Amino acid sequence: MNDTVTVIGGGFAGVEAAKQLTKRGIRVRLYEMKPVKFSPAHRSEKLCEVVCSNSFKSANPASAAGLLKNEMAMLGSVCIRCANETAVPAGGALAVDRDAFSDAVTREIEKDPLIDVVREEVTHIPDSGVVIVAAGPLASDALSEDIKRLCGGGLSFFDAAAPIITAESVDMSHAFTASRYDKGGGDDYINCPMNKAEYEAFYEALTGAESVVLHDFEKKNGVYEGCMPIEIMAKRGDNTIRFGPMKPVGLVDPSTGHRPWAVLQLRKENAAGTLLNLVGFQTNLKFPEQKRVFGLIPALKNAEYVRYGVMHRNSFIDAPRVLTERFNLKNEPRIFFAGQITGVEGYMESASSGITAGINAARLIKGEKEFVPPADTMLGAFCRYVSDASVKDYQPMGAAIGLLPPPEQRIRDKRERYGFIADRALKSLGEYIKENEKEV
Repeated sequence: MNDTVTVIGGGFAGVEAAKQLTKRGIRVRLYEMKPVKFSPAHRSEKLCEVVCSNSFKSANPASAAGLLKNEMAMLGSVCIRCANETAVPAGGALAVDRDAFSDAVTREIEKDPLIDVVREEVTHIPDSGVVIVAAGPLASDALSEDIKRLCGGGLSFFDAAAPIITAESVDMSHAFTASRYDKGGGDDYINCPMNKAEYEAFYEALTGAESVVLHDFEKKNGVYEGCMPIEIMAKRGDNTIRFGPMKPVGLVDPSTGHRPWAVLQLRKENAAGTLLNLVGFQTNLKFPEQKRVFGLIPALKNAEYVRYGVMHRNSFIDAPRVLTERFNLKNEPRIFFAGQITGVEGYMESASSGITAGINAARLIKGEKEFVPPADTMLGAFCRYVSDASVKDYQPMGAAIGLLPPPEQRIRDKRERYGFIADRALKSLGEYIKENEKEV
């Protein structure tokens, strides 16, 4: 078997898979179609581009997202290391300066002597050798067709990104800095409060605003719940977004001494804090409508938009039908899949699947035992989720404590229960790595 592994895609999953392979002395040919060709969502030529939110979710070690990151760090994740190096304040979350993060990952990959980065589009999966398909949820049309051929069809959902504005354009006379319940640095977010009348005017404009018209095939597939456009969420009820992304709990407006009726939070997009992300405001509104409607929030009356929100199609395979728990095809084991195309949802979830696929690809080449962590770890839970043949309506899944088995003895307190599950997972993974030390 050819010892050079082909990795298709230079995103979170692809770079993690490549690094796991080279750690084990295996050469990698990493294909990235940018800048020859860009997907509808990508703009940068760099590897590991951060497209949607710049947050990698909670850093709390007792949360699902925090646990996953800690497990990845135990296996030498390049994304975790670079994220920590380029982090920006985000309360209890891990968020990054997106350009600095991509720069750091790109340098790590390009300096690796065992990785050859090839900048060209892959239109079909190679007929021989070990291959890891990490093309992301926006694989090119030609490659998507070849994936459908291999997997007997595919599924799709839609992802929406939030706008980014300049910090200097925010009217701070109508905003204040604070994190909910004073977590993090206490001023990691800029909060844009609204009273009841302001919120009702905003809500009416939002639900009546004009969206980008979807094609017929887009309408059939609907919108993915995990990244729902704010305007669609709002139409579910007057208070849906007020109890969702615009919830005011844990915040006190210093100008009134009371909790606002609703609040939009802005989070730093870069280390300098010159760019801000509208948290939870993924949208498919037309660009002029975004400026008009969001401008009804007093602090954003004169906001300057660096990037408007966009919506694009994402695709994923029916993984339980075609994949093993090692992330390779049941009917053609030399071909692995990793990233959102497998149905894991989120940056770190995608990266973690790349780690698993990369380790297993190396073990396949070396004739070693497969890498499938215990079921009480988040990595192990994903291995089982993507390969669970009992699932009838397969949908994308992010890290969730519910994927892990509960404690044998019931723990009523949620925080204590989550802490126990996280500690158990890290201990379990540590023991698994130690037992398989030669392979890992």
